[in-house]
Amino acid sequence: VDIHSQLCEVYGEKCMSVQHVRKWCREFKDGRTDVHDEQRSGRPSVSDETIAKVEETMLKDRRVTVRELCEMIPDVSKTCIDTILTDHLGYAKVCARWVSRMLTEDHKWQRVEAAREFLQAYETDGEDFLDSIVTGDETWVHYTTPETKQQSRQWKHPESPKPRKFKQTLCRINVSVFWDRKGLLLCEFMPAGTTINADRYCVTLKNLRRAIQNRRRGMLTKGMRFHQDNARPHIARVTTDLINKFGWDTVTHPPYSPDIAPSDYHLFPELKKHLGETHFRTGEELKEEVLSYLRGAAGEFYDSGMKKMVHRMQKCIDLNGDYIEK
Repeated sequence: VDIHSQLCEVYGEKCMSVQHVRKWCREFKDGRTDVHDEQRSGRPSVSDETIAKVEETMLKDRRVTVRELCEMIPDVSKTCIDTILTDHLGYAKVCARWVSRMLTEDHKWQRVEAAREFLQAYETDGEDFLDSIVTGDETWVHYTTPETKQQSRQWKHPESPKPRKFKQTLCRINVSVFWDRKGLLLCEFMPAGTTINADRYCVTLKNLRRAIQNRRRGMLTKGMRFHQDNARPHIARVTTDLINKFGWDTVTHPPYSPDIAPSDYHLFPELKKHLGETHFRTGEELKEEVLSYLRGAAGEFYDSGMKKMVHRMQKCIDLNGDYIEK
């Protein structure tokens, strides 16, 4: 107990428990001389097969969380998945999306060139340039947002049994959102069990075109600039052919760049922060809340998200193409 008290004084209340202190005291009393893991027999916890499985699952949805990966790959622990993503695969989370932690010089160059192109257009056309941009992307929304470890802590007597934390079923819906600086243009939910491919994405783009015609009279005639990331369905041949057929100009978006994508750095984080305060019993309840939030958001919310793009593009140049942390 004295040793534990001394540890608390140095490391705070979140240091190891009294039980762990007693365990280590017994180990040292029995002759142990170091604190490193001993060699163990058996199959290593991180195999090439496991690494490949984690990467394949993550690449299907770069916004997937470690918790969700644990649900999808139940035979791999959270600690192991963390290690695979960061140490073995070299990924990091930027704007809630998994991207390569170390950008190559070519990637940095592409980011800087895209930023310069954007700022040149803004310098030439000013606010009219921002007025012409329509942006969008897809994300997952969840029935519930799990408590953090800190939130789930509770008082209990030392002799009381350890509280059980039941594993929640992973329930989520894929939503596509398109918007401009004036507000929401289109929000579509994918049917359960389906995935977004190029053909399905083209259907969404046709719906987006109709939405722009109805909600932004004259925008298509005046000249619209379409912004999207480089997900496979977005850059497929059938998709680019359709965008060209529509006569839409595009805003260049470099690979591995969620930090300069308005939906990633602005809209989706705010949406999920809002949803995190509520637990939904059904998919319909969740959909209604998503639509209510997006439709009810003030025009200033969408306007500020688009204006931030100018600042972020300049910061990308200032950082020589490195990621923007904030």
